[in-house]
Amino acid sequence: MKLTVVGGGSTYTPELVDGFARLRDTLPVEELVLVDPAADRLELVGGLARRIFAKQGHPGRVVTTGDLDQAVEGADAVLLQLRVGGQAAREQDETWPLECGCVGQETTGAGGLAKALRTVPVVLDIAARIRNANPNAWIIDFTNPVGIVTRALLQEGHRAVGLCNVAIGFQRAFAALLGVTPADVHLDHVGLNHLTWETGVRLGGPEGENVLPKLIAEHGDSLVEGLRLPRALLDRLGAVPSYYLRYYYAHDEVVRELRTKPSRAAEVAAMERQLLEMYGDPALDEKPALLAKRGGAYYSEAAVDLAAALLGGGGSPYQVVNAYNRGTLPFLPDDAVIEVQAAVGPQGPAPLAVAEVDPLYAGLMANVTAYEELALEAALRGGRDRVFRALLAHPLVGQYAYADTLTDLLIAHNREHLAWA
Repeated sequence: MKLTVVGGGSTYTPELVDGFARLRDTLPVEELVLVDPAADRLELVGGLARRIFAKQGHPGRVVTTGDLDQAVEGADAVLLQLRVGGQAAREQDETWPLECGCVGQETTGAGGLAKALRTVPVVLDIAARIRNANPNAWIIDFTNPVGIVTRALLQEGHRAVGLCNVAIGFQRAFAALLGVTPADVHLDHVGLNHLTWETGVRLGGPEGENVLPKLIAEHGDSLVEGLRLPRALLDRLGAVPSYYLRYYYAHDEVVRELRTKPSRAAEVAAMERQLLEMYGDPALDEKPALLAKRGGAYYSEAAVDLAAALLGGGGSPYQVVNAYNRGTLPFLPDDAVIEVQAAVGPQGPAPLAVAEVDPLYAGLMANVTAYEELALEAALRGGRDRVFRALLAHPLVGQYAYADTLTDLLIAHNREHLAWA
């Protein structure tokens, strides 16, 4: 089995490699190819990847290259984890929206749109080259904004599935609070990427007992620590929102915070410099503890599980993925990309039936789905007016004066990445 990681020079990669090494019985990778245009980073990450495999007795071969076509030739699955423009572009995404009093964040709002505009054309070019090399290869997209990028891939007919680590993080947290194994926890997870709610927590599978009311009653204080939302809100919702919902439920509070502290991009950039220095140590043969602060917790377990299921070698029978709606949520278009539990196998994901969704959640999902459709149109066709329409549709922007100003700021800060600008 050959697996390729596009963006293999990312500081995330050792987390992924550690999972491949530990879970080799689930996903027996014979050749792992890390491809990245940043040769210096790739050398450091690739060296650590080989040492991790060696320490854990993994027989697979780790290959590093800057040649994308060579990297994807014969690959059974390709993981996408790239960041167009790097942390410098992320820093901009998180700062210029604040000039209008709007959230600055790399996956949602105006900053998320900027990332989509930079990313979609690059990903589609990569996907076309993957298809030329191996039409049967699966593409697993971890590149944000996952919902928009996955929709772009699916519209072009690619064998693609979107992946996020939010659900597996909740699964692990709930399992720890309940004193059971993660495999015992099945989530009623519903929404769009980075716009999701846990509306049920079931023991043993989709038909198991729903223990979410008990979880909230007995562990609500613990749950809201990571969400940074009031306990009273959790009680009133009767559901656990993703921490990304704080951008919607506490927008003005978040903006005030972001204006008074360093950006997350600046923190991550400093962390990356430290991590890369550590990766260069020939004595290091495991992922360092610092990597846990970088983000992407449990990414490797989720990626292994998904790849194993898609390639027919195993994996969990039900997994939370990003896939076409196709009637699962009747209030959204069939070609919307939703994030829900699905049965996953070699034919791809088949979303499970979802109980009727509370209008409180359905309304916001419909609004953001409309934004994502307009955002993808702007990413594919360009033009100032398309960018404006997407921003005007986004519930974190909404006002025409803000949308006008943010359109100009977005184009000014991203001109080098926009072929039409």
